[in-house]
Amino acid sequence: MADTAPSLLIVGARLVNEGQVTEADVLVTGGRIAAIGGDLSSRRADLVIEAQGKYLLPGLIDDQVHFREPGLTHKADLASESRAAVAGGVTSFMDMPNVNPATLTAELLEERCALAAAASVANYAFYLGAANDNLDRIRRLRPGAACGVKVFMGSSTGNMLVDQPDVLAGIFRDAPGLVAVHCEDDPTIRANERIWRARHGDDVPMDQHPVIRSREACLKSSQLAVELAGEHGTRLHVLHLSTAQELDLFSPGPVDGKRITAEVCVHHLWFSDADYGRLGGLIKCNPAIKSADDRTALRAALRDGRLDVIATDHAPHTRQEKASPYFGCPSGLPLVQFLLPALYALCAEGVLTLPELVEKACHNPARVFGVAERGFVREGWWADLVLLDPQRPLTARDDLVLSKCGWTPLAGVTFPATVDTTIVSGQVAWRDGRIGPACRGQRLAFTPARA
Repeated sequence: MADTAPSLLIVGARLVNEGQVTEADVLVTGGRIAAIGGDLSSRRADLVIEAQGKYLLPGLIDDQVHFREPGLTHKADLASESRAAVAGGVTSFMDMPNVNPATLTAELLEERCALAAAASVANYAFYLGAANDNLDRIRRLRPGAACGVKVFMGSSTGNMLVDQPDVLAGIFRDAPGLVAVHCEDDPTIRANERIWRARHGDDVPMDQHPVIRSREACLKSSQLAVELAGEHGTRLHVLHLSTAQELDLFSPGPVDGKRITAEVCVHHLWFSDADYGRLGGLIKCNPAIKSADDRTALRAALRDGRLDVIATDHAPHTRQEKASPYFGCPSGLPLVQFLLPALYALCAEGVLTLPELVEKACHNPARVFGVAERGFVREGWWADLVLLDPQRPLTARDDLVLSKCGWTPLAGVTFPATVDTTIVSGQVAWRDGRIGPACRGQRLAFTPARA
């Protein structure tokens, strides 16, 4: 479909790409970027977008989402959540395996890709999940079929907690590509749960979530993952760092050449434990949102390169589910629709620059995962583009939410910019507050070489 998409000409944009902000026009034909120049206004195109005053970015690549399909579609599905994604400037996503049935085989992975091909307006890829009993399937995974192998080194859905040392070692030794890990030490968490259940029964105060899923649990598991990666030469990506202490495990500097990389999620950059009193279970997530000091350390680690990628861990649940007492309240929150506005707000606060935002949310996900021909604005590459309007503030409201769950923990927040237009593989996916009904995303392709 992208090959036959109408041609597009974006005129007068402030292009943010590869460390620079420059005035540029961009011509898109056949789904790809045909030309980037200072004045392309004389070129013919089916659609001309006047972008004066707006920033033009590569489409954001979210390397960690839970779009819930198949099996959990009362919460979310590929159609609804991909629409929320493009509204938030995300043109490509990588979806987690803890659905029903869990994505533990190559066959189930291909079935999920077929579902996305029919429904998703954003580009897509899926992780193969690890379990205690599927090491042979991981070894046989065809390179490029999945974005990576996901290992839950902490509590998870179904049988996806990998807690057998020989299996963990086998995964780190034999996985044919990147291994992405959720790091929380399960025995530590269970011991903390017993303590708090003895005090409060099922109704533990929500502000004790970061005490139960403690910094010690995070650090112990992250240390183990880094040690295993060092022993076996694994290409390791540690997801959603949440503590200051874990940051010492990672090297500062550019992502190129690193065998071990790390991600931070927008909610750990935005919220702190002071927000539990106001939002309660709405911000319960794993790993837990921790202290303001941890948030400050995470923000600083973005600047020095210890944190390489920003993502959402978008994980919707219904309001009814989120209203349950502590042990019945599921972890996760919907964030993908407001990712780019929230990150731009952090730029406005001086947390990072706009080129750094693009590096962490566009360029580096492509580099870390080896995403082919995306994540940058380059001639000949796929046209995944976002126009951000810094002159039009956006106030998040539940009635604007495109996710099936219908709520956002950011309700009431006014961001200093709005996503004006999102282009996926050369197709208009979002413009002027509306979804492009004909747009369909493509399956991401991967290459071992980094851009």
